Amino acid sequence: MNSISVRALLVRGMLAGLAAGLLALAVAYLLGEPRVDAAIGFEEAHSHEHGGVELVSRAVQSTAGLATGVLIYGVAIGGIAALVVCFALGRVGRFGPRATAALVSLGALVSVYVVPFLKYPANPPAVGDPATLDQRTTLYFLMVVLSVLLTVAAVILGKRLAPRLGNWNATVAAAVAFLTAVGLAYAFLPSFNEVPHGFPATLLWQFRLAALAVQATLWGSFGLLFGYLAERLIVPRPAAAVAPGTTANAGAVR
Repeated sequence: MNSISVRALLVRGMLAGLAAGLLALAVAYLLGEPRVDAAIGFEEAHSHEHGGVELVSRAVQSTAGLATGVLIYGVAIGGIAALVVCFALGRVGRFGPRATAALVSLGALVSVYVVPFLKYPANPPAVGDPATLDQRTTLYFLMVVLSVLLTVAAVILGKRLAPRLGNWNATVAAAVAFLTAVGLAYAFLPSFNEVPHGFPATLLWQFRLAALAVQATLWGSFGLLFGYLAERLIVPRPAAAVAPGTTANAGAVR
């Protein structure tokens, strides 16, 4: 693939990421923000500290702040995922641009978010000990990096086993190896149970499901949008059929 195509795909990936970010922003605002407000209400009702200075108002956080963070994230992951699709085209099975974009998006959702989420799920305000914040953040990003590396290793393993085992058996073997490695990481990395007494369990899981829905919307819509844009760029359109009784140069200037 030449540099012009890569550049064009990168631009389309960032545009698709922006559009996906807008959809994810709507989900975050409609599903996530009400749960954040409820968690803040619980925190304020059970806090012994009063009169703190609010540097950024809650109204700004839930609108402009949320929009800025989600949209920048969408554009960034769109550009990165577009480059991954460029590399994967023709190297992972006989898939076209749409299927490749969908597979990359699904793999990114699982490796970048779902696997770390299952070990260190998102927490609303009032959940989590401030004293362990740095440790929890470090372990979460460690889990993200480990999950991505294991995903890449599983893809490489599947490709190397395919000539001997066949595509299906190689895929199953690579998936089993991936799940085994992830299970070992879950077992050896420390866990945290810092939900305060009395915090509503329903609110906690509604917040976590909302966070998962935001990521699923972001990656799912990106895969569909970018796959469509990439296919229009890469796959040539068939020439228009010539109407009966006409010649191909009927419209030529004489």
